[in-house]
Amino acid sequence: MTTGSSHLDHAVQTATVWLGELMAILDWNDRDRAYRALHTVLPALRDHLPAGQAAHLAAQLPLIIRGLFFESWKPDAEPLADRGGDAFIAHIAQAFSQNGDAHPSEIASAVFALLERHISAGEIQKVKQTLPEGVRRYWPPKPLPRATRESFLYFRHL
Repeated sequence: MTTGSSHLDHAVQTATVWLGELMAILDWNDRDRAYRALHTVLPALRDHLPAGQAAHLAAQLPLIIRGLFFESWKPDAEPLADRGGDAFIAHIAQAFSQNGDAHPSEIASAVFALLERHISAGEIQKVKQTLPEGVRRYWPPKPLPRATRESFLYFRHL
């Protein structure tokens, strides 16, 4: 399916690649579930970052993924009262409460690994330094290989 706009088609294609990569990282075979993971973890991550840092990270996200990140954002709202890892993981667990085989910490780590594949190393370092320790502990200790044209071609077909 094409939209008739090369820019919009590219945005859809890029989002599809990201979902495919996340499915591969999590060893899932369900694109809707991968979408839900992004749609859950990205706003939770955003809400644990200062507004300026969230905006810097979002600037490197592809168009559709950026929309997930910013959905329902209220930059002038009070910061989260509980910025710890328990609240972060509880938010993910609630979104996947119907999936007994979903592990919220693995989902968070997988989305973080996906970000690390596509976002500049400098920006990732700033995000990690800004996150509360309770959330930062879910960042994978060893990054996955950077995204390449070969991974793009592979994941495009999932």
